[in-house]
Amino acid sequence: MNYGSLLVERNENARINDMEIYEMSFSPTGGTRRVADVLAAAWSDNVCQIDLAAPHFKVDVTFSEDDVVLMAVPSYAGRVPALAVERIRTMEGNNARAVLLCVYGNRAYEDTLLELSDVVEALHFRVVAAVAAIAEHSIVHHYAAGRPDADDEELLKVFAGKIEHKLLDGDFTPLVLPGNRPYKPLKNAAITPMPQSECNACGWCAKQCPVQAIDLQRPDVVNAEKCIGCMRCVVYCPRSARKIPAEKYAFLDNMLQKVATERKTAELFC
Repeated sequence: MNYGSLLVERNENARINDMEIYEMSFSPTGGTRRVADVLAAAWSDNVCQIDLAAPHFKVDVTFSEDDVVLMAVPSYAGRVPALAVERIRTMEGNNARAVLLCVYGNRAYEDTLLELSDVVEALHFRVVAAVAAIAEHSIVHHYAAGRPDADDEELLKVFAGKIEHKLLDGDFTPLVLPGNRPYKPLKNAAITPMPQSECNACGWCAKQCPVQAIDLQRPDVVNAEKCIGCMRCVVYCPRSARKIPAEKYAFLDNMLQKVATERKTAELFC
């Protein structure tokens, strides 16, 4: 699957009649997308994929009240990634139904779902349900390693069934979501991956960067002010030649050890 450009795919045999299903995900490293795929596949074989993390994002979709939009984002330090908010705000909901999904690396998601709900409701989407789920941590991979796993997928399919019933019933009962207003302050993690000795300056990382923070001709030149620490360049490097500084990795690993070791379970708000 090519995540490097806006992707729209359509398949046949929809299981929810008369509804167009959109899976709109901000998933630089693929974890959020994997969770979203489980939910969307349980609803329909006719799913339109929209990559909110595409390097040159542009979407030309007009939603209608018959559409269902799965809005999937990772939790960045308890908030919706600012770039995801910026790109979602280019859209108009036109009363389309929204299912919210926030994915986190087994620490906490704090204000993420509440903020996402506020953003999409302001754009005239009708929020039907929300899910918080776990995927492998995007930086320190041994936290929630291999997740979503088989148990996660089984639970997500149960959630999908409950959400589908609510969609078919036309139930728009307001949700009570965890989180606080005002949201916790946005913090710049300041974790910028840099090339290692294995780098051959192929420029693939620069082509995949959502914010064009990496110089295409000299991948060792990174605009730290632009970089959002999404780790997309790390995941996409064909030589595994980009890493974050060892001392910052160690600090984050130590912090997560205190709060992200015990297995957490997905939650449904419906």
